[in-house]
Amino acid sequence: MGKTFDGIDDTLAAWITDQHMFFVATAPLSAQGRVNLSPRGLDSLSILDERTVAWLDLTGSGAETIAHVRENGRITVMFCSFDARPRIVRLHGRGRIVLPGDDLFARVEAEHPGHVGARAVIVVDVERASDSCGWGVPQMDFVAERDIIRPWAQKKGADGLATYREANNTTSLDGLPAL
Repeated sequence: MGKTFDGIDDTLAAWITDQHMFFVATAPLSAQGRVNLSPRGLDSLSILDERTVAWLDLTGSGAETIAHVRENGRITVMFCSFDARPRIVRLHGRGRIVLPGDDLFARVEAEHPGHVGARAVIVVDVERASDSCGWGVPQMDFVAERDIIRPWAQKKGADGLATYREANNTTSLDGLPAL
């Protein structure tokens, strides 16, 4: 059934790359804080090496992932196969935030052209990679990516995005510092 991997080899990397979306789980240190689970997609994930993944963190309604990673680094990334072969892969690790102006931000951004409004790159240093059966995940067909965030960010422009981030992305729901 489940398997633990030594790292992200070429076969696992190809499978991960084939998935249209993934989920990111983080939590604050406080027991009163909220656990966060965010869906991601839009061709934003890069596999940097056998122990490192990263994705463009696009401007959004909140900044929970950034706030939790800044506070404690704990993060899990989960991929689910929705096609004929059921499978779930989890990458457990330590996250870090890379901001515009950094070479790694530029690298990940260049690997995923066409995105507008990236506010950061989330990097995960993978400590454990494993899979499980995925038998409870429904089989579904991929129709298309949603083209909503790009036109929204283009309409806002650089100044509008900065204003939006200042109003919506400076702290988490629990008041932790984010951007």
